[in-house]
Parts: sequence; structure tokens; C-alpha cells
Amino acid sequence: MTLSLCEAPAVPSLRLDVYVHATLELLALVIVAFELCMKLRWLGFHTFIRHKRTMVKTCVLLLQFVEAIVVLIRQTSHLRVTRALRPIFLVDCRYCGAVRRNLRQIFQSLPPFIDILLLLLFFMVIFAILGFCLFSTNSSDPYFNTLENSLVSLFVLLTTANVLQEPLWSCVFFIVYLSIELYFIMNLLLAVVFDTFNGVEKIKFKSLLLHKRSAVDHAFQLLVSRQRPMGVSLKQFDGLMRYYRPRMSARDRFLTFKALNTSRAPMLSLQDFYKFYEVTGLKWKVTKPTGEHWFDDLPHTTVLIFKGINLLVSQRSYQYIMCRFCSIPPSTTLWPSTGINGVWILVETYTLNIKVTLLPCSLTVYGVEVLLKISGLGPMEYFSSGWNLFDFSVTIFAFLGLIALAFNMEPFYFVVILRPLQLLRLFKIKQRYRNVLDTMFELLPRMASLGLTLIIFYYSFAIVGMEFFADVVYPNCCNTSTVADSYRQINVTYGNKTVLEEGYYYLNNFNNILSSFVTLFELTVVNNWYITMEGVTSMTSHWSRLYFMTFYIVTMVVMTIIVAFILDAFVFRMNYSRKNRETPENPEDENGMVFEVEVSREEALTAVELYKQMSSGQFSSLTTRLCLSSPLLPCAVQHLSLVYQGRRSRTKSDLSMKMYEEEMQLQVLRPQFENHCSGLSPRP
Repeated sequence: MTLSLCEAPAVPSLRLDVYVHATLELLALVIVAFELCMKLRWLGFHTFIRHKRTMVKTCVLLLQFVEAIVVLIRQTSHLRVTRALRPIFLVDCRYCGAVRRNLRQIFQSLPPFIDILLLLLFFMVIFAILGFCLFSTNSSDPYFNTLENSLVSLFVLLTTANVLQEPLWSCVFFIVYLSIELYFIMNLLLAVVFDTFNGVEKIKFKSLLLHKRSAVDHAFQLLVSRQRPMGVSLKQFDGLMRYYRPRMSARDRFLTFKALNTSRAPMLSLQDFYKFYEVTGLKWKVTKPTGEHWFDDLPHTTVLIFKGINLLVSQRSYQYIMCRFCSIPPSTTLWPSTGINGVWILVETYTLNIKVTLLPCSLTVYGVEVLLKISGLGPMEYFSSGWNLFDFSVTIFAFLGLIALAFNMEPFYFVVILRPLQLLRLFKIKQRYRNVLDTMFELLPRMASLGLTLIIFYYSFAIVGMEFFADVVYPNCCNTSTVADSYRQINVTYGNKTVLEEGYYYLNNFNNILSSFVTLFELTVVNNWYITMEGVTSMTSHWSRLYFMTFYIVTMVVMTIIVAFILDAFVFRMNYSRKNRETPENPEDENGMVFEVEVSREEALTAVELYKQMSSGQFSSLTTRLCLSSPLLPCAVQHLSLVYQGRRSRTKSDLSMKMYEEEMQLQVLRPQFENHCSGLSPRP
């Protein structure tokens, strides 16, 4: 895909000779062909030809091979629209699974979208005919003089990108049109796509959960033996994990087994094994048992001091007061409105008024708060919280900004601008704000894949645009078009000075891949996109409008899916909070998924002996890992057990599991009930 920077029409500074970029393309295609050969050998011929995506990729590969060889032989490029199919190689990559899921969801949401789109086009045609009958008699009107222009004008008007200058009485026509098309059908389109998207997400989660349970059932039946048909032993589980997670350490495999073994039995039951996917991604570390603190081994007087600090910083009232204070300058702590205090911080930051000692005083309070929390909670517990990391980072940057201002270090003044980030601590107080922030964090990884999906569409349309519209528009072109003034360069005299006034829309062109991306982005945000369309159309043909209208519809589909995805995530988060009655200080959601496992000394020694028998001393370091080299070095003497904590980030799948727990239990139990009923013979 990067070769499009060097292929004609190329970016001027990156232009390469034909034989160079054709050779590079052949090398890239050979690598793709090698990957397909490996897949053919792995899957087998019959499975390979039945896999649709792989066959599409193979056909595109053969076509690209033929074209690259023809270009290399002719030493010149021809019309190569098939370059728009190159993103197929990227989509089929193992690292782009999220992009494939996005494309699948787009195609799954297409049927209702097409239905509403046909309804929208139907009303557009009706209004186009009506507009042609009403306004075609006006010979000076270029918008409705033909049925084609009427349809194009109403399509552009739907995007609110132009203003049609008609007689005053005609405003009724356009008000009715926009009310029906823009404010009713377009919103109906979003509602239908959102409902479809929500249903697809729910069905996908349930299907994925059932597939996971089926996989766990199958694995369980393979692991159990005839001598022990009711459970999976540690030895069998360890053998499974060596293949499933080859890089997982022996300690983590043992702790994962312990986390699954909630029944405390010698072997894992099937019900325990169902939680396999929940615990295999945990990161394990030694932690203090519940009720212990980092300062317990210090002198008695010091322990009392730190225990008091711990009780202070753990109080909800303390957290509320500090969150409110951090939005208020010290001299205004009696102000009742937090919003006014936020404005104070913004104004103080903007004016950089350091003559008053408010900023040093407030930073002193912030620093004292951070030190109190670190000393009361301990460094490990303090930095394990995302909110504490945020507070610490903002405070450190604020101190750096104060130092930069004190020593007049102008290049670092921007650090002071970070001070208003203290206002984001209000997310900690109000539940709705926390839902917004949690939704944003949940969306960030997915938005990257959605952005890549949009870039793939951009690339395909950019290639087609370059092949058909390269070097079409230029200054002083489109003289026969209604938008000629947007491309015209004229000299205008103001007194004794002559100034060149020019329309800059000739910069929206398809002369290379970078200009094409910029042009397509401006078309996406509807930045007077009809000027670009009409300019290209006047220099080519009326059929060019199909390209721009198709691009607008495709981007509308993708953007609607993105909006539906954001709405679904936020609504799901709100419903989850209501159903589970989350509190603002809920530590479970902040810390993610947390599992605690207690390992006694006897269990550790027994596991060590087992691992020694399994692989002749390969795992002899397990004793050191579990007991002797832990942070509690005297554990073998003073402590009978150690507590390990496994933690991972919470995903939407975890939230969905809790949200649809009752429905999933019914769906899981229904097949079992049906199998039980089918096995009963009827009474005579």
C-alpha cells in the first residue's frame, strides 16, 4: 500500500522509476504468495478452496502479479484501478482481526441501512420531480433546470453543504424536504442501525460464550483419564498450559490452577474449568494478606502514625473534600460552585498570574495529598490505581511548570497548561462522568481499529480518484461551471496596490495519494464538498458525480456504525451501572479483574516435588519463586502461606458476562434440559 506514494501519480519528492517500484511490488507479492503457500500446506487443498476470504485474496494476488509483470515489461503504468484492492492483504493479516470484525459488522448492518436508504432516495426522487416542476420555468436557475440537476441539488442539500437561492415563497419546499429527509429519515436511519448493531453485539457475545464453553467441554474430555474421569489434575493442566501459553512460567501455571480450583478439591471439575478464559490472562504478583499494611514491621509508634494516615486517606469524605479542593484555589475554599472554581483555574492558567502565591500554595496542597496517600496506602497499592497515577502525573507536571515559570524557561511554559487537568478529578465524584470516562477508555482500543477501517476505505477511493481525476483541476479551470469563482485567480486593485485573489479549491485534487486523502477528508466533513464535485464534473463528465455520491454514502455507513458503536458502549455502561448499583468509589471496576490465591508452604513443596518428577529439575526454581525468594523472605519460618494476586484489565466481555448472566444461564441450561428430556422414554 505504501508503494502508492511512489507510483504514478506519485508524490513529487518520493517519485521512483517504473522498474524500481514494479520490482518492489513483485517482491511484496512473492512474500504474500509464500504466506498463502504455507496456509495451503497447513489447511489442505479442499479446506483452502472453501475458505472465501482466502480465495478472494488468491484471486487478487494473481491479478496483481499479472499487472506488475505487464508494468515491468512495458516500463510504463496503465490504468490500474485494481490497486484499490491492495487493502485485502492488510485485512487478512493476523494483526487486523479487529478490522475484520468491524467490516463484518458493517456488512451485517447493511440490510436495514439499505432499506432506510431506499426510503430516503424514494422521497428524494419525489421532491426532485416536484422541484423540477416548480422551478424549471426559471431560466436563470441552474439547480432545477433538468431532472438530473434537481436530484443532484437535493442530494447536496441533504448534506447541508449549499444554500439554494430561490424566491422567498419557495422556502416552504426546502423546509418540508429537510424536515422529512434530514431530521426524520436520517435519524431513523441511525436508530435502525443502532438497534441492529446492538442486537448483533449481543448475539455475537452469546455465540462466542457458547463456543468457549464447547471448547472447554472438549478440552476437559480430552484431559480426563479413565482412572480419574471426574477432574483434571495439576499435571494434566500443566501440560495443557505449556501448549496454550508456552511462555508462561511454572509459578504462573500453578497459580492459574489454584485460581481455577475454587472448590479446593485435588482436581479441577468441569464447572471450575469453565472459567479457563477468565484466569489465563492474569498477571501474578505477591501481595499482602487482607488486613496487612506495608508499615506493619515498623516500630509501634511509627505504625500508629501511618495507620492514622491510612484511615484518613481511605475515608470517602476525605476523597470528596480533596476532589473539591483541587478545583478551588486555597483562598476561595468557601465558594459554593465547583464550576466557578474551574473557571478560576482556567483564567489563572491563561494569564499565568504568578505574582500571587495561589499557584505555589495549591501545588503544596496537591503535593501533601500525594505524599499522604503514598505513605498511608503504600507505593504498590497507590500506583496500582489509575486515578492515583493520574493525580501523581498532573501534580508532577504542575511542579515542573512552576519551576519553568520561576526560572523563566519559556520553551517549557506549555507544562502549565496541564494544570486544568486537575478538573478531570470531578469524574471521580459524579457517577455519570465516571460512566463517560469508562466508556471512553473502553472505546479507545476499538477506535484505533475503526480508524484503520476508515483509512482502508480512504485508500481504495483515493486510488480510484487518482486513476480517473489526476491533474484534472488547476487554477482558473472549470470556467463553464457554477463554481468557477472557487478556482479562479484574478488581480484586484485596492488603491495603488494590486492583490492576487485566488480560489483555493484547486488544492482539493487527486494528483497524488496524500492530496487525495486530504480531499477525501474534506468530503467526509462536508466542507463545501459540492464545489469539489462540480469542479471535477465540469472537467470530466456527469458520471463523475457517481464517485463522489458513492463515497459520501460509504462514509455515511461507516460513520453511522461508529456513532452506533459509541452509543451502544455508553448505553451498555449506563445499564450495567444501574443493574449492579455501582458506587463512585467502587474499587473492583477501577482495578479490573482481580483474583487472590493463597498458597501454603505444604502446597508449594508438593508442587515442587511434582514438577521435579515431571522434568528432572527443570522447575527447581519454583521453590525459590514460591517461598524462599519472595519479598517475605522469612515466609518459610514465620508465615505458613503466601497470598498471590492476579490482575488484568476488565473487558466488555467481562461486563457482558455479568450483564447477561441470567439470560446466559437459561441459554446454557436449555440444551442440557432438552438432552435430558430426549433421553426419557415415554410411559406405556
